[in-house]
Amino acid sequence: MTYADSTTERIRPQRFHETVGLEDWRVVGEGACAYFRTGSFAAGARLVQAISDIPGVGDDHPDVDVRPEGVIVRLITVTDDYYGLTERHIELARRISATARALDISADPSAVQTVQVTVDALNGSGVVGFWRALLGYRDRANSDEDLIDPHRRGAPFYFQRMDAPRPQRSRVHVDVWVPYDQAEARIAAALEAGGRLVNDADAPSNWVLADPEGNEACVGVAGPPGPAAHRP
Repeated sequence: MTYADSTTERIRPQRFHETVGLEDWRVVGEGACAYFRTGSFAAGARLVQAISDIPGVGDDHPDVDVRPEGVIVRLITVTDDYYGLTERHIELARRISATARALDISADPSAVQTVQVTVDALNGSGVVGFWRALLGYRDRANSDEDLIDPHRRGAPFYFQRMDAPRPQRSRVHVDVWVPYDQAEARIAAALEAGGRLVNDADAPSNWVLADPEGNEACVGVAGPPGPAAHRP
């Protein structure tokens, strides 16, 4: 049986993280990601070629970013009615990790993250239309509050509804999705650099921070393993 024959059942981040053999991978805001430290562009190209030779890999079109120092692989299903992980990503992730090990290339799970721009809006539909046209983005599946880059390279935009104007606060902020085991260190570094904690009511899945001038940012975590995992 090839990878392409496996199930396409939708799964949540916790299911992915609880599966043995996926230690190289972390689920962040934009799917399951792995970073492989290749050390050179040539080694990265060899890894990409080897990944492309995995039977059935083309059916799910993994996103691959090759740089001189490493390769980022992202697994996510993007269709008209779904944006997320499926059961088939589990086996594909295992095979990609095995392929990297065969080339003596190691993974660094701490190096992955997703950055999302969040816009607070009173009139969501009007605001979304402006940004859709300006960025050349399109709606995310089953959502009129999210825009994604059709080329799958730019940061996604999320539009958060406001019930009343908030002139005393910034209306645009950045969401940083990090691996579940890196959140505390990332928050500590931001606080040490002059930031402050605004709200941790949704911890351990989300923290709101602010820089020294009050500009806000959120740190998000998707699905750490264990029964208390966040289920977005």
